[in-house]
Amino acid sequence: MRESTAQEQQSTPGRDRLPDGGLDFLALLARLLRRPRRGDRRLPVFWLVRPTGAADLMSVLRRLVGQSPHRRVPHAVVDVRTLPEGTGLPAVLRELHRQLCVEAFGAERIRFRHYPLADWLMQQSLTFGVEAEDGRSALVRRLRDRRGQGTTGEPLAPGGDAATLVSQVLFWLVRRAVPSVVFRIAVSGRLPVLGRPYSWFMRQQYLAPQQSVTFLGFAERLTTGWRDGEQPDQVDKLLLHAFLEDLRRAYRRRPWRPSEWRRTTSVVLLLDHVVPGDQGHRLVRLLNDVRNETGRNDPLMVLAVGAEPPPEPAVVTPLADAEEAYDEWVEGVPEARRLRRPAAWLVPLEVGAPVTGAQTRGAPRGFAAPDPPWWSRRFLPAALCLVLVAAGGAWVGTRWGSGCLPSLTGQVKVELVGSECVGYSDSEAQVFNDDPGQDRLRTIQRRIFAQNRAAERAWERSGQRRPFLTLVYLGTLTGNPTREDEESYVSEREELEGMATAQYALLQISAGAPGAALLRIVVANGGRQMRHAGRAVRMLAELAREDRTLLGVVGLVESRQNTAEAIGELNRVGLPVIAPNISGDGIGSRSRLYIQVSAPNTEQARLFHEYARARRLTDAHVYYTTGERSSLAEDIYVATLVADLEQRFGDRLARPVQWQPGTSMTRECGYAGMLVFAGRWSEFDGFLRALQRDCANNPPRNLVGNDSVNRYMANPQLRRSAPGNLPVTYVSKASLATCAVLRAAAASGRDEPRATFLRWISSDDLLDRPRCTPGGDQVGERVSLAYDATTMVVRAVESLATRLHHGDDSPRWRPEAVNPVGVHAEVLRQIDGDGYRGISGLLRVDVDTGVPAQKRLAMMRVERVPDVAAEPVEVFHCGVADTWRPDPPCAVSAPPTG
Repeated sequence: MRESTAQEQQSTPGRDRLPDGGLDFLALLARLLRRPRRGDRRLPVFWLVRPTGAADLMSVLRRLVGQSPHRRVPHAVVDVRTLPEGTGLPAVLRELHRQLCVEAFGAERIRFRHYPLADWLMQQSLTFGVEAEDGRSALVRRLRDRRGQGTTGEPLAPGGDAATLVSQVLFWLVRRAVPSVVFRIAVSGRLPVLGRPYSWFMRQQYLAPQQSVTFLGFAERLTTGWRDGEQPDQVDKLLLHAFLEDLRRAYRRRPWRPSEWRRTTSVVLLLDHVVPGDQGHRLVRLLNDVRNETGRNDPLMVLAVGAEPPPEPAVVTPLADAEEAYDEWVEGVPEARRLRRPAAWLVPLEVGAPVTGAQTRGAPRGFAAPDPPWWSRRFLPAALCLVLVAAGGAWVGTRWGSGCLPSLTGQVKVELVGSECVGYSDSEAQVFNDDPGQDRLRTIQRRIFAQNRAAERAWERSGQRRPFLTLVYLGTLTGNPTREDEESYVSEREELEGMATAQYALLQISAGAPGAALLRIVVANGGRQMRHAGRAVRMLAELAREDRTLLGVVGLVESRQNTAEAIGELNRVGLPVIAPNISGDGIGSRSRLYIQVSAPNTEQARLFHEYARARRLTDAHVYYTTGERSSLAEDIYVATLVADLEQRFGDRLARPVQWQPGTSMTRECGYAGMLVFAGRWSEFDGFLRALQRDCANNPPRNLVGNDSVNRYMANPQLRRSAPGNLPVTYVSKASLATCAVLRAAAASGRDEPRATFLRWISSDDLLDRPRCTPGGDQVGERVSLAYDATTMVVRAVESLATRLHHGDDSPRWRPEAVNPVGVHAEVLRQIDGDGYRGISGLLRVDVDTGVPAQKRLAMMRVERVPDVAAEPVEVFHCGVADTWRPDPPCAVSAPPTG
């Protein structure tokens, strides 16, 4: 029990024998040490006069500042009486630095940068037999070594081969020259981060630093011997000023540095046994002068204890009136420091004898540092980083994903919209669609990207003389539901193959043909059913502003409202659209820069009607679909085709029916009229299965599909499970580019364009599966259409280039010499009159609408759908082939002949 009481008396300052006013003074100190929430207060120097017999207040102060087990007040204690004789101010500051720079106060340690450099320079000696220039070099070397950049190395060895000499020179540069250059820039003060400590010395006011011009000259003046000519007070003030500057910087409160806000108490210096004239008193005097002369505040509060009052003129106040003395000092210090009074910062207080008897009030708790603001706690930066990383990851996850990432190489811009990667790419850094079963779609993209690089190299080898243009393919490359063994993007793949064939043909031309163009293709994805085409077009608009070689867009695949809006937006941007396959009536009405390669739906409805009349089919039933999550109002292709059929057939056409899974087809069993499928290919497989389910061995006699059925017929995996007793006739927009027609053209020797096209598509180094080879694949409905669309633009650019270079002394191709609108006008000029003779047939368009007239359409027939090896046979056609006629009649087709 006695032991516990003794310990309690030792650890409780309230039971120490304090002087009168001691508790109030301790409460005042606790309040002053606590930093205000905003700004900082001026801190005085308390000089505690302790005559013989007065209370030992220093012991209490030592105990209070070191009492908290967690966060303590940063403090240093110097007993001036114990300092060795002859000790100067540098040694006192060195001791303060030693005590304050340790991490022992429950917070991050105070980092000193200016003071250690000044103290180190004052300990350097350059006076022993060293000339001035050699001394400067020695100082530079020592400074560089102090920064940790000093290097040692052997001199370059003489002799050796050239490679050895080069490697030695590079090694010397890395080891010696580069660090030296960085150090020289740093000490010059021109590098904001590395040179900050050096530039501060040249801006501060002591020892007239501007007289030295450079920091190295000023540093030389601080070394032993050299500073003998300087005033000692000025040298010590510089040292103290550097010490205080480090404290000021450590106690800044910058919003981006939460650690600085964790310093919640000021720094305390306890000087014991101070005598006027000793180093403790000198430190107090110089501190007063530095604060007056610099006009800067600092976070240091000094408590000096001595038996005698300070020699500076100041009124000594009893400790009991410490609060009043402090208030008076606060009011008078602005004027006192302006007048540079020697006691401007002093608050002398006389400590009385210890009070005997019980304390009237409890003592304040120890000078523990308050907890920092919650937002400056150590866990917060880590938590904030985690939150930012999580939010950034979530944002990146919504914008990009696996297989949909931005790239620093090539022209790539993509973002994740739902589960689809929307944007554009011209390199293998981004290949669209990583779904199983879509290998051929990915392969043709990679082929195009490889040819892009080859085109760029060929252009450079030609001295940039050949015309160079960029076309964008914009299609539906993602989003379709598909099986692992099912190719769901046949149309898109075939259109890319057609463009790749045109690109390939240009690469085969000799580099010595300056008028032959070179083509780069950018592949862009508008998402399923072109739902995100608007977002893709906005990205392409930015690309068009950056890339002057971009002259048009090919593709757009499906006639939907989203497609029409994208065409209108491309018109606003100033980019022409060359549409190989879309045919919905009025799909391009929002653009003055629209050209359509395929016949419109009005012509397709005419084909249906004339075919029915030729087969003497008196009536027709029409079924349509619009695809998943779509409607007739959104699907321009289906809506206009159904309307055109109703107009053509009139009363002979029963009311069109929207087919859906589960729709009964029993009324079509054995139907002798024309059964028309006018919907999307994605539902044609289900339509056939419904007929097989409901009609079995009594199928309809004349099943005719629109041109969308082409996509189904190009998918062997789907066809293999189709009913074998149901012949299918369907519309083709490229009947003049089948293998049979191409072979006949090559054999005749009279159709070089088709013969050349056959040679390209059957070569082994272009398409993933060469076409029209023995046992090989068919051409594909859209290959020739996309080839024609691309070649039209290329020929227009070549024509413009020929006219631009006529009489021009500069052979180099200047992309800014042509623009997309001019190219569109040139395409129209070339196909006006007799029309453009393409692989898919003669193309002649209305210059106002861009829609073809009399473009060839045909009916293709397959007797057994599961027989994927059998080539479809053309049985009927409308429109012209290769020679323009104003109103050619529709006719039953004859087999092609050579």
